[in-house]
Amino acid sequence: VRGTVPGRRGRSLGWPEVRSIMVVLILGLIVFLGTHSVSIVAPAWRDGMVARLGESRWKGLYSLASLVGLVMITWGFALARHTPVVVYIPSAGMRVVAPLLTLPVFPLLIGAYVPGRIRAIFKHPMLVAVKLWALSHLLANGMLHEVLLFGALLAWAVVLRISLKRRPPRPAPNIPVKRFNDASAIIVGIVVYLATVFVLHRVVLGVSPLT
Repeated sequence: VRGTVPGRRGRSLGWPEVRSIMVVLILGLIVFLGTHSVSIVAPAWRDGMVARLGESRWKGLYSLASLVGLVMITWGFALARHTPVVVYIPSAGMRVVAPLLTLPVFPLLIGAYVPGRIRAIFKHPMLVAVKLWALSHLLANGMLHEVLLFGALLAWAVVLRISLKRRPPRPAPNIPVKRFNDASAIIVGIVVYLATVFVLHRVVLGVSPLT
């Protein structure tokens, strides 16, 4: 794996430098995805800890660990953006396809939390959203830190979906089904999508997904 450092034209990055740059991002992914994989690799241990600590304390520790992992991912990703390492160069066509793939992401995310046909059809719409989001970013981005982040999230979503097929479902919150749940999820999701594509992505990340 080789790359160049912005502002130092022609200077190659060797593996030791790449490894030191990526360590925070990789550790963050391990913490964050490891926390979210407990039910995959150790469901009995997870249930035992819930019984021992109580639901509230378990969720508190779970959330804290997830937050630590998320902060490390954000920090590591920001560090790696200053020293990008090219893995592959996406084609121009893939940069057109990627925004279209992300269009259903927000409606699916919202539909995951409100009962309706979206949740009934896709079973786990949040995981479908994560897979579409990660795949679209892999198609449009080819830097090492991007491949690590989005590739890890895509792999995690696939493994979790397989795991969910093999174990009994957990009781879901009893949220009343309303007539316009699906329509609301789609409309709000598209509004959030448009705001993200045209404003938020550029403001927060400094990069427009349309360029």
